[in-house]
Amino acid sequence: MLGLLKDHGYVITNEFAHADVIIVNTCGFILPAKQESIDTILSLAEYKITGKCKMLVVTGCLVQKYRQELLEEIPEIDGVLGTSDFREIGTLLDTKLKSSSLHDLDPDRFSYENRYLTTPRHTAYVKIAEGCDNRCTFCLIPELRGGYQSRPMESIILEARKLVSLGVKEINLIAQDTTSYGEDLYGERKLPELLERLAQEKIAWIRVLYCYPVRISPELLKVMGKYPNICRYLDMPIQHSDDHILKKMGRKEHREFLEQLIKRIRNTMPDIALRTTLMVGFPGETEEQYQSLLDFVSEQKFDWLGVFTYSQEEDTPAASLPEQIPEQIKEDRYHRLMSLQSQISLEEKQKWIGKTISVLIEGKSSDNPEYFIGRSQYQAPDVDGVVFIKGDLLQIGDLVQVIITGADVYDLIGEIKEK
Repeated sequence: MLGLLKDHGYVITNEFAHADVIIVNTCGFILPAKQESIDTILSLAEYKITGKCKMLVVTGCLVQKYRQELLEEIPEIDGVLGTSDFREIGTLLDTKLKSSSLHDLDPDRFSYENRYLTTPRHTAYVKIAEGCDNRCTFCLIPELRGGYQSRPMESIILEARKLVSLGVKEINLIAQDTTSYGEDLYGERKLPELLERLAQEKIAWIRVLYCYPVRISPELLKVMGKYPNICRYLDMPIQHSDDHILKKMGRKEHREFLEQLIKRIRNTMPDIALRTTLMVGFPGETEEQYQSLLDFVSEQKFDWLGVFTYSQEEDTPAASLPEQIPEQIKEDRYHRLMSLQSQISLEEKQKWIGKTISVLIEGKSSDNPEYFIGRSQYQAPDVDGVVFIKGDLLQIGDLVQVIITGADVYDLIGEIKEK
């Protein structure tokens, strides 16, 4: 949208008080995200009084599901666009429409030639597919973003080349499910081939996020292990480890499969960092099933782990299930699991002391100006820990060799290795 607006002659500003138009891109996945989106809309609407704002536009998932309700309940909104009609943002602003009808998800959702890089210059996200065909019972994504639709491989390669020409060193591949890439477009899953082709480009780091576990194939692991510029990092949300809960969630895996998969991944790439996401408090989750999850986490020792409490979302099959778990129990289970993971994380991070790793410099530490902050290939942007490096001659975007000298629960501390 920013790229399209730039083409329409608009100047992008990060200062709300100076903006003639404010655009809020919303999430509607879970209740806290919906509330955050609404709170943001209401707070930014104040700039129509205190700032220069002449037009407040709301886009994204919340609009896709609650368009009419938003327009009725928040009259300050001047225009809305759903998840697939973002290309109309320029026309919407040019004509100052009061509303815009939502369109059906069309086959040409990937007009990214106008890409406007909002991340730091050295890192970028590249979306390889849109929508989702997995029907997890707790999730609204298929309704909000439509069925799975892969982006043509050539388009992805061209965007990657353009990003590299701008100085990007790390490309993070994203989709609601990256492992399904190509199945709809080419008749078979093509993520291994896409990675193989990207690995031939001049990209320092290629990272794969959001892998559906049951589709992590031996071929995919082989390609990941073959190329040094494909990060030894795999993000595979598993949600739970109890077979009964997984079945109720509409997931395809079971515990034994997950155990064997993790073993196969680590056998293929012994130095790989594994990230997963878990959900606690799913309807009917017993204390015994929860304890089984704790045992699973203790055994598998994930490098990175995120935990969500189950959110009862309207229009999802899980919302009508009996035995909804009280919020207090969900919160207790969340904190107990995170406490366990903190212990595991500290133990695992200590193992890095004395090793030398390549680190991508992100900037200076705001807490201690003597240190720079960077990330290794084992740390994804925004969600994982960082590496603190003492030094004064480093530049943002530098790739440097660092000897790890210390560690805490999430972060590493190191020194520049002398040439």
